[in-house]
Amino acid sequence: MNKPILHLEKASVYQRDILILKNVTLTMQSGEFAYLIGKTGSGKSSLMKTLYAELPLKEGLAYVADYSLADIRRKDIPPLRRKLGIVFQDFQLLADRSVTDNLLFIMMATGWTDKTKMKFRAEEVLRQVGLQNKGYKLPHQLSGGEQQRVAIARALINNPVLILADEPTGNLDPDTSAGIMSLLFEISHQGSAVLMATHNYNLIRKFPARVIRVEDARVIEEVTVFMPSNPGLTPVEPMSNPDTIDETILDDPIDPLESDSIEQENEKPLSEDPGIRQNPLD
Repeated sequence: MNKPILHLEKASVYQRDILILKNVTLTMQSGEFAYLIGKTGSGKSSLMKTLYAELPLKEGLAYVADYSLADIRRKDIPPLRRKLGIVFQDFQLLADRSVTDNLLFIMMATGWTDKTKMKFRAEEVLRQVGLQNKGYKLPHQLSGGEQQRVAIARALINNPVLILADEPTGNLDPDTSAGIMSLLFEISHQGSAVLMATHNYNLIRKFPARVIRVEDARVIEEVTVFMPSNPGLTPVEPMSNPDTIDETILDDPIDPLESDSIEQENEKPLSEDPGIRQNPLD
């Protein structure tokens, strides 16, 4: 089997000195799509932040894109994030720059220098997300779904091995959400692993995939579902006993606007952090 893109073993996730998750063991391979679900305050976003080294790993082992998070040096965090694509619920686009300039900004911030190659790559990722004719527009001239597609294009700039999508459909209507899901699945079929945090269980029914549940400070492998649209993908075996699967997990009330209340209490929200907003990959 190929080396996993993401591997956590008995890892603990902290917000400052508060234990959020304990003994997390989780592995993802290239091309795999997985949902991360859990109640408000369960620690989904904290786990995401740990994976891109926004929160330090204090206990256990964690490897992401060949980087060890247990002893990662500060200077290695930007190179790690260049191997990742990070998609936020609120888009976090630069309002005073065109779509293309938003992408060029990220390229310059992550070390691109050849203007010809930069222009070509910007056009390439916009075409990939279906916005090849929107590069000249400002964010406010786009619909919510189009803005999220720009955010996904931005995440694809550096050919990431792993996409971390934190509630990417939370502010979108059902039809637009379905379009974003189709795009994320297409990206996983092309080889990037995708880990998506969500509260929208209707989307999981419509786009079935592996489901990982966060509950009682633990990460639990809840369900593994084949993805027939990608017959070449090898399904991952469930980590939990299938006899113990709670089939009611997809019947919880849907509240796509919920946020992780514990995390909001213990740290500055991402939307208020200009460093993350302006350059989520650096």
